[in-house]
Amino acid sequence: MLTHKINEVKEHVKKWKQEGLKIGIVPTMGALHAGHGSLIKKAVETCDRVIVSVFVNPIQFGPSEDFDKYPRTLEADVKLAEGLGADLIFAPSADEMYGEGQRLSNDTLTYVVPPFFYVNKLCGKSRVGHFDGVCTVVLKLFNITQADYGFFGQKDAQQLIIIRKMVNDLNIPIELIGCPIVRDDSGLALSSRNKYLDEKGKEDALALNKILNNIKACYNKGVNDISALKETAFQFLNEAHDLEYLEFVDKDNLEDKTTADDNTLVLIACRVNDVRLIDNITLK
Repeated sequence: MLTHKINEVKEHVKKWKQEGLKIGIVPTMGALHAGHGSLIKKAVETCDRVIVSVFVNPIQFGPSEDFDKYPRTLEADVKLAEGLGADLIFAPSADEMYGEGQRLSNDTLTYVVPPFFYVNKLCGKSRVGHFDGVCTVVLKLFNITQADYGFFGQKDAQQLIIIRKMVNDLNIPIELIGCPIVRDDSGLALSSRNKYLDEKGKEDALALNKILNNIKACYNKGVNDISALKETAFQFLNEAHDLEYLEFVDKDNLEDKTTADDNTLVLIACRVNDVRLIDNITLK
């Protein structure tokens, strides 16, 4: 079932809670693919009722980012989510989520601002304010749905760690479940932004996965010097790539690593033909 209204979601949730049912939320921005599908499947396996949100959240996009052209495929999204067993698809407008006519800036709208330590690195460096927007909309979705479980992909590893921090710090009664990265047959991590890539771009984008797998292979052979591991990346890059970052952090708290170990998360962001892509791998 599709709804665009918060009050309709709350009506369903109230009924489900009265019946003692466990509710799962899968927050998405739509343009659903098999990666989202894996989250929905896990939610259906885990919960009695599953809500999938489809909302391209304006307050997590910077002024020069791709909000206007971000793919919107609601009809296909509803079909995919319902086909996998979702009970409710919540696709609100910005006015519904933030109030009609609301000016979407932090001088007029209450934002959730995660700790500077967690956002002043990786994607947060180039996407200033991005995680404020993410945490704000995710907390709103948690409050609207009163979900017992939230399902998030590991591809957005920094995002998941920040949301876990928010849940712990604000005592939000929800259990977060991180789900593995889903890749196509070539190894490319699935992303809604892959739709921007032509065939040559998709081939060039494989460099991200090749870099990460090669780093892990070198680590497994005994190399734990981070500078040396980073150096191995450049053999996979060419003029189609604009490397934004390649970082080694603790997989639980994003602390920078001085030496690679089993608890290390390696994250990469790179523009491929001007399409910004991210990927990551754990070394253990």
